[in-house]
Amino acid sequence: MRTQVAIVGAGPAGLMLAHLLRLGGIDSVVLERRSRDYVERRVRAGVLEHPTVELLREAGVADRLDREGMPHHGISLRFDGADHRIALSDLTGRSITVYGQQEVVKDLIAARVAAGEPLLFEVSDVMLDPATPLVTFTDAGGTRQELECDFIAGCDGSHGVCAPHVKATVHAHDYPFAWLGVLAQAPPSHSELIYTHHERGFALHSMRTPEITRLYLQVAPDERIDDWSDDRIWDELGRRLAADGFTLATGPILEKGITTMRSVVTEPMRQDHLFLAGDAAHIVPPTGAKGMNLAIADVWVLAEALGAYLREGRSDLLDAYDETCLRRVWRAEHFSWWMTSMLHQAPGADDFQRKLQLAQLRYVASSEAAATSLAENYVGLPLRR
Repeated sequence: MRTQVAIVGAGPAGLMLAHLLRLGGIDSVVLERRSRDYVERRVRAGVLEHPTVELLREAGVADRLDREGMPHHGISLRFDGADHRIALSDLTGRSITVYGQQEVVKDLIAARVAAGEPLLFEVSDVMLDPATPLVTFTDAGGTRQELECDFIAGCDGSHGVCAPHVKATVHAHDYPFAWLGVLAQAPPSHSELIYTHHERGFALHSMRTPEITRLYLQVAPDERIDDWSDDRIWDELGRRLAADGFTLATGPILEKGITTMRSVVTEPMRQDHLFLAGDAAHIVPPTGAKGMNLAIADVWVLAEALGAYLREGRSDLLDAYDETCLRRVWRAEHFSWWMTSMLHQAPGADDFQRKLQLAQLRYVASSEAAATSLAENYVGLPLRR
């Protein structure tokens, strides 16, 4: 087999890169170790920044997003038992949209299939040589295949096969807490996202559709999900989200799990003809809602750079890929770390530290400048700067 760009991973990064390359007249093959059904059902992020939504529209894959996505013009910081609204649209002129990552994946897969472009699921034993470059793999039928290409895009996440091929410095930070997340058959209890600072720990109220709620609780990293019955989860959510006039809607819990929290940045994000994007290159704690949006931003940069080289022979954008992406990555890492530090209860924190957190929250809630800074980061930095 021969293509211009071999893309390893059919998550939002890999699929969006393939779509952007196709629009630019560049061939690619996408390899994915999971089944199509699995990647289309895998529930992950759900908040799309304004630039992400605009890019999906420009790329012609936002019809269902525009019909079913839930635009939000603000978020609430809940502390001292009350909501303090950050008016995103009023402060920035931009908004966010709640639309599940799995829905973005479905839309991009549908576009790829409709275009008749190669998208191979259930591949295994993927091996690559960034210098040649060459990718070998076993297809779903058990046949060993060789894929010759000009470039390889590693979009296969933090546990994928691509990242270990990059000789890089890995900057990492482990947080002393985790999130217990649930997907519930219950209507949202509030029209916008609620980020809660509570003495018992952080809680987040979000949603995926008008009928499905996404909720999170701060727990210890070594918590066992089996120790959290549905009743215990709802009781704890009720305590942490309590506020005057607020009623928590409950219902059957469809999914639940515990996710540890890390910050990771890989520098550089390339090796020879291999370029990393998304979680293969960096991880952010979910508090800032940046993971999928950073992945989309990475591949927008990479698609332009690959296009400039393969169509015009220009290498300047490829040479600048790391610097261009990492400016945004470190900004997002800082914002996510700041939100996480401000809202969570750190184990062993003393009264002084807790007072500092409340002072910061009160400042953000009362200062237009501070609220604007939060809002600008939350709705997303423009792709073109």
